[in-house]
Amino acid sequence: MEHALREDIVRHCRFLHQRGYLAANDGNVSVRLDAKRLLVTPSGVHKGFLEPDDLVMVDLRGKKLSGKGQPTGELSLHLRTLAQRPDMSAVVHAHPPVAIAMSLTKRRLDGILPEVTLSLGKLQVVPYARPLSDQLARNVAHALSHFNAAILERHGTVALGRTVAEAYGLTERVEHASQVLWSAYAVSTPKPVPAKEHRALLRMYEESR
Repeated sequence: MEHALREDIVRHCRFLHQRGYLAANDGNVSVRLDAKRLLVTPSGVHKGFLEPDDLVMVDLRGKKLSGKGQPTGELSLHLRTLAQRPDMSAVVHAHPPVAIAMSLTKRRLDGILPEVTLSLGKLQVVPYARPLSDQLARNVAHALSHFNAAILERHGTVALGRTVAEAYGLTERVEHASQVLWSAYAVSTPKPVPAKEHRALLRMYEESR
């Protein structure tokens, strides 16, 4: 099981890099190994060239248990968020460029694209906090207490899943929605779906959880 999870993280880190969602040493990914341990990407390593043995194992307090390098500097974000969401097992923190750009515009993102509501519930922007800070970790854990993905103002995205693949898929969803909304705002101001329809879509999202 551990080897399969290591391979899974590495494979999806390569996907993130190939899609342009990460550059150089950016981003980090984690997955629960069991009830007491977590596999995380190492600090200061290019995610497009990771190997399974590069991953670091930590306990749920963040203590390093094994691995050649040090765990990601955003470890607190992963630990706090997974503690808040015991129903989830994986965290993907990426830097998709259009999602970051949209977070700088203060434009409305939520309630415009129905498939986003059905898959994410709410497309939200977490207020800015300094990268690597505990404040950022607290902001993210709070924002994802009920939803499974968010854009971090000026920084990137965080997505949760029962698997790394699921969290990666939501990362793609957020960036695709951001690309559509960026294009729409470039020519006009997109109208949200009617309030009644938005409530119905949210109910469908809740029922699918």
